Amino acid sequence: MRSQLGRARAPAMAVAAIAAFLSACAGDRVQPSGEPTFYKNLAGPNGELDAATAASMISGYRRNNGLSAVEVDPGLMLLANEQARAMAERNKLGHDVKTDFKTRLANGGYGGRLAVENVSAGYHTLAEAFSGWRDSPPHRANMLQSGVTRMGIAAVYSPASKYKVFWTLILAAPADKPRG
Repeated sequence: MRSQLGRARAPAMAVAAIAAFLSACAGDRVQPSGEPTFYKNLAGPNGELDAATAASMISGYRRNNGLSAVEVDPGLMLLANEQARAMAERNKLGHDVKTDFKTRLANGGYGGRLAVENVSAGYHTLAEAFSGWRDSPPHRANMLQSGVTRMGIAAVYSPASKYKVFWTLILAAPADKPRG
């Protein structure tokens, strides 16, 4: 009886050992939260915008409308962040809160390019901001601007503001195709 019991335990122990090994290997991986990042609430101190997801959403929308995709541009990301931060610091929504869009572009090395900007406030998720822009004719026109292939986007949390989150999206043509 003892030998049969030992033989019965061997497969179970092997399965447990394999499961433990696989579990240890998977321990280094980040497990998905289950919530898509475009639904992540950014109205808090730990909110972080996923720019790649934003580019994917906007690119899909543009492709559905017969336009080229956009990709994240580090310089435009900085400019978008500066504008969103300026609005949050002043608790004011606008394109000219710190300085006008054309000047900001030139100061960032993007002067002479085709570029458009969407700003907004009060949307707590990327999905909300995207939907708001899509449903607003001037913002939609910017997202569907022909010739743009680069983007920068930012969402800045402002706990003292009634809006909580300030958004900036900049879309621009590539450097080798200046406006003119």
